Amino acid sequence: MTETDKLDDLAKNIKAWGETLGFQQVAISKPDLDKASERLLQWLDKGFQGSMQWMGHHGDKRYKVEKLVDHTVRVISVRMDYLSDSNMIAVLKDDNKAYISRYALGRDYHKLIRNRLANLTKKIEAEIELLGLGDLQLTQRPFVDSAPVMEKPLAAQAGLGWIGKNTLLLNDKAGSWFFLGEIYISLKLPVDNNQQTDKCGNCRACLKVCPTNAFPEPYVLDARKCISYLTIESQEPIPEELRPLMGNRVFGCDDCQIICPWNRYSSKTEEIDFRPRHNLDNSELVTLFQWSEEEFEEKTQGSPIRRIGYQRWLRNLSVGLGNAPPSKRIIDALQNKTEDSSALVREHVLWALKVQQRKLGAAEEISKDE
Repeated sequence: MTETDKLDDLAKNIKAWGETLGFQQVAISKPDLDKASERLLQWLDKGFQGSMQWMGHHGDKRYKVEKLVDHTVRVISVRMDYLSDSNMIAVLKDDNKAYISRYALGRDYHKLIRNRLANLTKKIEAEIELLGLGDLQLTQRPFVDSAPVMEKPLAAQAGLGWIGKNTLLLNDKAGSWFFLGEIYISLKLPVDNNQQTDKCGNCRACLKVCPTNAFPEPYVLDARKCISYLTIESQEPIPEELRPLMGNRVFGCDDCQIICPWNRYSSKTEEIDFRPRHNLDNSELVTLFQWSEEEFEEKTQGSPIRRIGYQRWLRNLSVGLGNAPPSKRIIDALQNKTEDSSALVREHVLWALKVQQRKLGAAEEISKDE
C-alpha cells in the first residue's frame, strides 16, 4: 500500500470517527484564505468590529495557517448541530418573555466540542502508527473559537456550506443552526472537492428582518449594530437609539437564522448538553431580572451566558423590561435595582423605568377615556 493509499484510508477513518463522536459532518480542505483575508482587512478598516479589537490582532496568523500551527497543510472542519427547540417565534412575540439565542440555552459548546476534537486527534495519532506512517512529521491542533481561526471560510472550502448574506455559514441540507470546529494538521490528506455554491439567490429575508438594520450590504455585518454584539461582546452602555429596537432579545439574536429559508432543512440535535436548562427557553424577563448574583452564578454554571457576568446580564434585561408592556410589577422590580447596582446597570434601569412609566401613564389615560 502506497503512502497516498494510506492517507486516503486515514481520511475515511477520520470521517467515520467524527460521526461516532457526534459530528454531523467532517470534511478536509487545503486552506487558501487570501480572498477571505482581503475581506477581513476591508471590514476592519471600516471599523465594523466595534470594540472587538482582538479581531485585528495576531497579524497574518489568522489567514496564514502555517504561522499559527507549524507545518499545517490541511484543515479538518467539523459541524455539530445544536438546535434543541422550536418555540423561537412564540417567545419573540411574547414581549414579557426573554429571548436568549438558541446556542446558549444549554451547556457551553466550547468544552464539549474541544474534548471531541481532542479524542479525534488521539485517534489520528494512533492510526498513523498502525498504518506505518510514523516517519511523517505530525503536528495537529484542534480549535473551537479559541484562536485566530477563520472558521467559516475554511468550512466553506471544505464543503460544509457557503457564507450567506447574513455572514453565517449556510448548508443546503442543514441550514445554519450548528457549531464549527477545526483541526490544523500537517498531513497531506486527500481534500474534499464538494464545495457548495452560494444559493442565497435574490433572497434578502435576513437583511430585511434584522431588528437594528445591522447589514449595510449583503454579506457584510456592522457588528456595532448587531444585537449579538451589543448584548454579548460589548461591555459599554447600549446606545439609547438601539434599545427600543432590541425588543426582548437579551442574549444574542437569531432573527436572521429564524427567517432563513434554508433552515427549514435543519434537524434537532440529539446532544443532551444542548437542551435548555433552567427554563431559559421560556422565561419571563422580570423573573430573570430578579435573580440574585448568586442565582445567576449557579444557574449559568457551564453556560455561555456566564461569560457576560451578572452586571451585563442585568443591563440587557433592563432593556428588555423597558420594551415590555407597561406593568406595575416590572416598575417595582426596576426600582428595586436603582440603588445597589453598578453605574452601567443603573443607567439602563433608569432608562427602562422612564419608558415603563411613560407607557403606563399613557395606558391609564386611555383607560380613563374609555
